[in-house]
Amino acid sequence: MPVKLQNISDDDEARIEVIPLIDIMFFLLAAFMLVSLSMTQLHRVPIALPGASTGVADSQAPPVLIAVDANGVTTWDQKIVTLSEITNGLKSMTKTEQTQVLIAADEQARHKQVLSVLNAVREAGIEKVSFESKQTPPN
Repeated sequence: MPVKLQNISDDDEARIEVIPLIDIMFFLLAAFMLVSLSMTQLHRVPIALPGASTGVADSQAPPVLIAVDANGVTTWDQKIVTLSEITNGLKSMTKTEQTQVLIAADEQARHKQVLSVLNAVREAGIEKVSFESKQTPPN
């Protein structure tokens, strides 16, 4: 029994289905967004943070990160700064009520150097200051 194929007349026009193309474009957009997010890395000064079992994760990223390493070197955005540069830099920033400073100090850093950084931040008029720590598992 011969198979009869459907006759296509010259009047029929080819159509491009748009909905599957839109689905593919959304999939590609989502894939590129996920890949680009996984490629971003946080460039910071490597320090060993002390642990705190009562630490609470902050959901809002602070705009200013000041780090003190084990040798007492103070950095702001990976640039070595002095205490007066911290105070002057924070004073020159436009301050809002939400302006926060996060101090990340190495666990081997001297307490005096960390307090000096805290005093420099407070001299600039910033009241919301936090200390970064890593969360340790409960014993």
